[in-house]
Amino acid sequence: MLACDYDGTLASGGRLSPETHAALGRLRATGRIVVMVTGRQVDDLIAACPDLSPFEIVVAENGAVLFWPATRQRQVLAEPPPAAFVDRLRALGVPELWVGEVVVAMRQPHEVQAIAAIGELGLELQVIFNKGAVMVLPSGVNKATGLAAALTAIGQSAHEVVAVGDAENDHALLGAGECAVAVANAVPMLKARADLVTRGEHGAGVVELIDRIIESDLADLEPGG
Repeated sequence: MLACDYDGTLASGGRLSPETHAALGRLRATGRIVVMVTGRQVDDLIAACPDLSPFEIVVAENGAVLFWPATRQRQVLAEPPPAAFVDRLRALGVPELWVGEVVVAMRQPHEVQAIAAIGELGLELQVIFNKGAVMVLPSGVNKATGLAAALTAIGQSAHEVVAVGDAENDHALLGAGECAVAVANAVPMLKARADLVTRGEHGAGVVELIDRIIESDLADLEPGG
């Protein structure tokens, strides 16, 4: 199974290239499963990537929502953001807010206002960074917990997962599978903990990884190497 981040990993500039989409289809054609694990909200993801057919299931909102592309079914895994928190962020002057079913997102440096609002309201929320984006989620919700819920839903084991990402919020994802992969454009600390760093960036790196999985199931790769 391949578990992929979207922005910065599968996609460049928010878009999935035809070459990357075709490679995902090749992988599915071998009987393997592809899961997307993204910080995006479902509707935003569909707008950016209308054809989600290569993916068995999507983990959205950084682990807070499951979405089945084939049926359009959604499952929310955590509590929605308190209205008072969103209102306080607006009052503190955060200019752009993206409010999902669970996640509240903004751009840096507005994590300062987010942390202030969390403290003022006495909330148990966490702040997660993603290459200039800031996401606020309930404590304990991340890509690893979302992937675990997805695996349970589709009856699969984490021992079968190759996980690939590029950003700070992908540390949990890479730690949740059997094999951790970072694309060439990943942040340095993610590369440092990966079993494999691709030569290619973004989708080209994922295509490279898919070709290796189809050819050998990464049999030549030692975890932790």
